[in-house]
Amino acid sequence: MLRPYVCTFLLIYLIGCSLHFGFKRAILSGFAGYLIAWLSELSSIHNGFPYGYYHYLENTKGKEIWVLGVPLMDSISYVFLAYASYSLALLIISPICRSKRIIYVLETIAIRNSLFARILGTILFVYLDIIIDPVALKGDRWFLGQIYGYPSPGVYFGVPLSNYCGWFVTGFFMIYAFQKIDYRLYRAGVPDYYGYQYPWRYLVGPVLYGVVLVFNLSVTFLIGEQMLGWVGLFIVLLLLLMIYVIIRIKLSTEGAEKTIDAHLKDFPKAIIVGH
Repeated sequence: MLRPYVCTFLLIYLIGCSLHFGFKRAILSGFAGYLIAWLSELSSIHNGFPYGYYHYLENTKGKEIWVLGVPLMDSISYVFLAYASYSLALLIISPICRSKRIIYVLETIAIRNSLFARILGTILFVYLDIIIDPVALKGDRWFLGQIYGYPSPGVYFGVPLSNYCGWFVTGFFMIYAFQKIDYRLYRAGVPDYYGYQYPWRYLVGPVLYGVVLVFNLSVTFLIGEQMLGWVGLFIVLLLLLMIYVIIRIKLSTEGAEKTIDAHLKDFPKAIIVGH
């Protein structure tokens, strides 16, 4: 009840990741991602690594679940944010083709498990926090509430740069764990094609990424943080423009037969309209 938007985003993750990668991957990756995120926060509030020192205020103790000094919902948020970032990275990297009005993302196991996908997904993960953390730090001015703080104000709207380094480290290992779980289940023959009848399944993660950005930017403007809002909006628009240009270029490229064949080799249950 205190975090309805977190529950909504988590539900979108469970649906989108299950259709995209399979239900078993969604559950295992969710647990692994939560554990990594929780350990990173537990370490940082006690040892200052990887985010630098910060502390949670006990305003909501007795109202929501805490796990050894860390609110449960806070670490859960990392799970759907990491998935959204990783799936957006796959959309950017993977070949795509269009049949009629449907766009197909032609992922392969090699692309999914590539170092490039991991690094790009991690960078996109940090991009989210550039928008999220400054407005979350001002939670006393909206319905989040003031839940944490830093020993001293950081250089980026109160957030220290060490925080973003920590998000890079945490995001890298979360996506790495996701990739390893996906690959091991693939090698074990565990199917991931439950959602192949839904061509839009590849877009749930990227859409979730966009919704999280819109939500946080909207809150930023609503609480009157105009400078922070415009800086965040500029960052987001630049990112969206780059993604749009990349997708337009890929859609205009001819000779997609080889990439389609590679996709179907890894995922034989995929149904591509017209092929």
